[in-house]
Amino acid sequence: MGDWLPYIPIKSGEVMRKKLALALALIFIPSIAHADMVPAHFILTGSGFGHGVGLSQIGAKGLALEGKSASDILNYYFPGTQVATSPINQDIRINIAHQSTYQAAVGSNLQLYKGDLTVAPISIPQGSTVKFALVGKVISPTIVTKGSPTQILSPGTFFNLRWGGILKVAGISLKYGSVGLRVVAGKIEVTTTMKLDTEYIYGISEMSSTWPTAAIQAQAIASRTYGLSRIGSIRKDCDCNVYKTIYDQNYVGYSKESEISVGGLWKAAVDATAGMNISYNGAPINVYFFSSSGGTTQRSEDVWGTAYPYLINVADPYSLDIVLNPSYSHWQRVLNQSDLTTAFGLPDIATLTADSRTVTNSVISVTATSSAGAKSTLLVGVFKTKLKVPSSWFQIN
Repeated sequence: MGDWLPYIPIKSGEVMRKKLALALALIFIPSIAHADMVPAHFILTGSGFGHGVGLSQIGAKGLALEGKSASDILNYYFPGTQVATSPINQDIRINIAHQSTYQAAVGSNLQLYKGDLTVAPISIPQGSTVKFALVGKVISPTIVTKGSPTQILSPGTFFNLRWGGILKVAGISLKYGSVGLRVVAGKIEVTTTMKLDTEYIYGISEMSSTWPTAAIQAQAIASRTYGLSRIGSIRKDCDCNVYKTIYDQNYVGYSKESEISVGGLWKAAVDATAGMNISYNGAPINVYFFSSSGGTTQRSEDVWGTAYPYLINVADPYSLDIVLNPSYSHWQRVLNQSDLTTAFGLPDIATLTADSRTVTNSVISVTATSSAGAKSTLLVGVFKTKLKVPSSWFQIN
């Protein structure tokens, strides 16, 4: 047998146990390697907050502190545009409660109209609450007065309210205009209609009222221009020109101008810029604004696919100033496996990469790869929304 080991008989049961042990070892070795491939989290480091197109609000603050006027600021961030004053007499309709089934309104000197404001109103007793409930396909209003029986009014598909002082409805306080409640697609759409030039802008809360005067005046002009660009038609889904949310611009009603100590500063900025708007070739521009950038604003075509000659990238160094922008000049976010797998629809995430970048070095899309090699890609806007990432200017570590 030469150098061969001597033959030792082994029972068949022992052979089977050794084969099973070897098979189990082969199964678990790849699993250990698989676990090593999947990090517990990824770290993003970046700058800026928001989409980055148009007016940088931190940039407006920085330019105002350097002595620039509101027009200077707007001409810088919207190159080639003109800031001019013209009469603005139109009303704007703001949706303050979307797809509602019930609302209650409280205010003084309430008047209820069944239909538009040309019909004879129903006077509401002082101290009463008017309640609106969706019953089938109509709105059923009731008047609740302390110490008196509830008064049930005839139902309808459209009602209007007017008041004196302050009206509280749909979680918002209102001083101006009228409120409409209309059945649209089986739900109640609650809107408020008022003068665009001043009354609507009084309630816009997109910038701190404590900031330099030129900055908040620039914001007032930009917000007025936004409204002007959207009053051409009523959106069927909301019975409105604009929503009150940041998907249009953040409208908070009377609470903006009634802020303790500083509300008057915002109202004064609106009054001082009455009639002022931003135009390009004689028409209101598509105005956009955001908090801060990664040092340069974005081109609109890189974010939404449509190019505008005045929505181009300009230098925005103020956004990277830690004194002006302490929260977002530089930021870090930790993305956990559980959040990433939910966002990308993969069982695990082994690698996370930025696929391409714009001319301003912001990310266009992000691809996740699982340990098994499966891939999933999200456009950066979806990625930011799902994972609460402040901006598209980031690195993946």
